[in-house]
Amino acid sequence: MRTNRRDMLVRTLGMGTGIMCINARGLALVQTPASPHQQTAPVDAPMFVPLPDVKWSRIPPIPGRPAPGPTDPWPEIAILRVAPETKATQLMIRVPKNFHVPPHWHTANETHTIVKGTFIMECEGRRAELGPGSFNYMPSKMVHQAWTKPEEETLLFITVDGAWDVNFVNA
Repeated sequence: MRTNRRDMLVRTLGMGTGIMCINARGLALVQTPASPHQQTAPVDAPMFVPLPDVKWSRIPPIPGRPAPGPTDPWPEIAILRVAPETKATQLMIRVPKNFHVPPHWHTANETHTIVKGTFIMECEGRRAELGPGSFNYMPSKMVHQAWTKPEEETLLFITVDGAWDVNFVNA
């Protein structure tokens, strides 16, 4: 059976979940550890994941930027759930203070709910400063970028209605 590129974007890889970041230079894979709940929960069962059980991994280097050192502040990702059939994904990202997420898009529709901090988002010439409890919706393939403030890190809860991928523009 042949697997197409979209099916490869997010897939279970042993003990974790792999995220493909697509850019002009090719693919980069980051393997994120799964929480014990994600590993054992049946598809039709509820999940309860206490924050201390959430497993975080560093996001791969962003194309066109120097690779971060092991102690440099860098965004971290936690995949909370991937639906087996649709690949719809719920995840969290911690973004360090004073960080710019360059222009990019995702194959699936994406939502952001700001849990902590401030996230400044821009798309189609519109910019919004979103604080805790704020929500936004980004349609599929909508190019957007974001910033955090110099004085605070940001914690985001993100949902996508398909596999989660990152496609950087002008990488």
